[in-house]
Amino acid sequence: MIASIEQTVAEVLSSVLQLDASRLGAGADTRLLGSVAELDSMAVVSILTALEERFDFSVDDDEIDSSTFATVGSLCSFVQAKLGQ
Repeated sequence: MIASIEQTVAEVLSSVLQLDASRLGAGADTRLLGSVAELDSMAVVSILTALEERFDFSVDDDEIDSSTFATVGSLCSFVQAKLGQ
């Protein structure tokens, strides 16, 4: 299941940011915030909405901060925590 979470998170990032997966590099240590120009505040909202829809959970504003979007791995860890894994 964890591999599919990582794959789905990478797909959401690629889709929302309209980036080729190879350009994104989508490894766990791939930096996001401050490193991917396309990742602005509207993209963050779109990514969270897409993740909520894909994984059927909801995110409150106070659950996220800049560390959530520091790397692909930190975003995957956030999703795993929301899913209780």
